[in-house]
Amino acid sequence: QVQLVESGGGLVQAGGSLRLSCAASGGTFSSYAMGWFRQAPGKEREFVAVISRDGTSTYYVDSVKGRFTASRDNAKNTVFLQMDSLKPEDTAVYYCAARRTFFPPNNYANYGYWGQGTQVTVSS
Repeated sequence: QVQLVESGGGLVQAGGSLRLSCAASGGTFSSYAMGWFRQAPGKEREFVAVISRDGTSTYYVDSVKGRFTASRDNAKNTVFLQMDSLKPEDTAVYYCAARRTFFPPNNYANYGYWGQGTQVTVSS
């Protein structure tokens, strides 16, 4: 059983940056690909990014490519989402999630473990 806890959300102006963290416990962290999702008010949850188990491969939704960067530190059981050039449309609750496989990265199913989410608000 893997437990995930996100942190690092907050209020930022458009064009600013935030770094989200997701700390994992209760499992072998390096055995899981880690995904980031977000859900804006009134909208469905949306895939944002995924990083492979060893951190060498990443995949992003088009709307965040070039602005967001996923990384991980397996020694610290933590995955990160660096968010730069933030836009008001990035406002959402951000969740990290874990699944066994990275491939195919554009298949957003089979995430069996989820965090509770952290709020990101970008003001214009």
